[in-house]
Amino acid sequence: MPSAQSDGKSGQFLPEFELYVALAISQLGDNAYGTSIRKEIDERTARPVSVGALYTTLARLAEKGLVVQEPRDKQQSQRGRPRKYCRLTRAGESALAHSTQMLGRMMEGLSLAGGANS
Repeated sequence: MPSAQSDGKSGQFLPEFELYVALAISQLGDNAYGTSIRKEIDERTARPVSVGALYTTLARLAEKGLVVQEPRDKQQSQRGRPRKYCRLTRAGESALAHSTQMLGRMMEGLSLAGGANS
């Protein structure tokens, strides 16, 4: 498995877009697949997500052992290929928890103009 970024103490941390993708997968639970992940990120961040960026990131997270993608049977109303549903592995859940805790610690006491902490 490729080396993951680490703070040298307690584990992996996720770069910004990987963090968004992992958070979306966590939020969506059993309904996390490409289109739903894109929609979740776009709705929560008002940041448009390209298909290429999403699938490249999902592949990178899978390569790191943080996400698994599992095709499911097509639904009758669904066209095209079966969807690949995503879920975080234990390592992915750990990296997500570590990253959000670090971000929270960095934001403690911070006052941002127009932000949630102002």
